[in-house]
Amino acid sequence: MITADAVIHGDRQRLIGFSPEEHPLVLQLGGNEPVKMAEASRIAEGLGYDEVNINCGCPSDRVQSGAFGASLMRQAETVADCVETMRTAVSIPVSVKCRIAIDDDPPRETLFNFVDTVAAAGCEIFTIHARKAWLKGLSPKENREVPPLDYALVGELKRARPDLKIILNGGLVELNQCAQQLAVFDGVMVGRAAYQSPAILGELDRRLFDPSAPIVSGFEAVARYRPYIERELANGTRLSSMTRHMLGLFNSRPGARMWRRILSEQAPRPGADITVLDTALAALPETLPA
Repeated sequence: MITADAVIHGDRQRLIGFSPEEHPLVLQLGGNEPVKMAEASRIAEGLGYDEVNINCGCPSDRVQSGAFGASLMRQAETVADCVETMRTAVSIPVSVKCRIAIDDDPPRETLFNFVDTVAAAGCEIFTIHARKAWLKGLSPKENREVPPLDYALVGELKRARPDLKIILNGGLVELNQCAQQLAVFDGVMVGRAAYQSPAILGELDRRLFDPSAPIVSGFEAVARYRPYIERELANGTRLSSMTRHMLGLFNSRPGARMWRRILSEQAPRPGADITVLDTALAALPETLPA
């Protein structure tokens, strides 16, 4: 997520540049001013993004001070104005990510009113984190875990609004859970679980979509990622900026602790190069014990 102002005025290559391998790719924008959101959307489309998404779910203090994120759940007309202006500016989809409500607001009334108002402006895709956001009293981390999940309410919305694409988010940590929810929703979004244990992504295609799809091992994922790392190192990117996202790749495997330790300790050092990755890989047996 990045603010519309940053997209318009900032170093675009550093802030929102990407590699072709990352497609399909969505840029999530923070903001509440239709003209700026439209301009940021035009920039995103020009750079090759496949979709732009409006953040209406983040509860952090910084986002609240900018009057966007979850606070926009109480400003459905503002979000609708942004959607309408953005859709006029670009040909790629404009979507919204939101919560079911904030603070003491009634969940069903809030969610249905918000979605209906924004959908009337032309938004057809909603990713819904099936929790309330509490703007006071809970940290962003607690807001991802403490408010109870209400999948049933989001399911009710999907049944009542079948023409909308509804994607479920929140608390999905296993592929079996995802498979169950895909029977109800148009999609599921898995965030923390995939980041903390990326190995589940290697099984995703086979388990959820294509039984004949190959399972991508952690070793194969590293091999595919390696050319990107080498290319970015040559461009001056620090090794740790790339390897810090790989720490959980071999969770639960022998050698995983040493993998994490080597990357955590050696990758941030000045001048760290691809040999650090090779050293970390060497700590992992490729064959699991019987």
